Amino acid sequence: MLIQWYPGHMTKAKRAMQEDIKLVDLIIELLDARIPLSSRNPDIDTLAKGKFRMVLLNKADLADNAATEAWIDYFKKAGITAIALDSRAKTKMRDIQNKMLDVCKEKIERDKRRGIQNRPIRAMVVGIPNVGKSTFINSFAGKSAAKTGNKPGVTRGNQWIKLNKNAELLDTPGILWPKFDDETVGTHLAYIGSVSDDVVDSEELGYEFIKEFLNTGRTDVLKARYETDPENFREEDRDYVLSVMEGIALKRNCLKKGGEADTLKFSKILLDDFRTGRLGKLTIEMP
Repeated sequence: MLIQWYPGHMTKAKRAMQEDIKLVDLIIELLDARIPLSSRNPDIDTLAKGKFRMVLLNKADLADNAATEAWIDYFKKAGITAIALDSRAKTKMRDIQNKMLDVCKEKIERDKRRGIQNRPIRAMVVGIPNVGKSTFINSFAGKSAAKTGNKPGVTRGNQWIKLNKNAELLDTPGILWPKFDDETVGTHLAYIGSVSDDVVDSEELGYEFIKEFLNTGRTDVLKARYETDPENFREEDRDYVLSVMEGIALKRNCLKKGGEADTLKFSKILLDDFRTGRLGKLTIEMP
């Protein structure tokens, strides 16, 4: 399934980020804890060169806890501080600010040697669309400082938010990159809604989701939610995957006229169940 999505406003947003990067000390990159690899924009590494870095594994409440810990360890080995986060919860925000100060300790000490006291850490918050940047900023700031939405493209321009005397955040629009070299990346981004549903074939995406879970032997997820127990399979078998989808669609009363299974309707239910956590705490990618 080949998915590419790079609307024109993302080119403009990337240019604005390139202009503003010189104003900040720290890059805070939000990733989706369910797909930390696919939700990493490779352009950020280039943009953030020479800056302090932090990674927030957002939506960790929807991801497998052990998998998230494995990802935190993965980033630690790469020299990047990573924190598991549910951006709607305000309880962790003090910890994050302390981590910001810790990550930028070298810069703070350098300022002190130069006689600069109490200069706030200026951080740019970056990430792909629909990863929860604005929700995180609002929780951090304790007010509705940034626009939020459950679809990509809500934030369109850079905006500064002053948290307190110690920290200022620059909210940026969610951007992807012009071409996904690996087809799996586009598919995984579509699972979580970071690619607009308007450009995706939902039925085909549902098929890919079921196929991926069958290929990895994770039939327990399908059994628990949809009361189906398909056999594991290790090779491409489109008819078999479609038969699984049709069977679940019939059980869920997703029907076309005449009683035929409506796999498009079921696919939309399936994706919504995944995105909202009704399938359980799932991580699609492991380090």
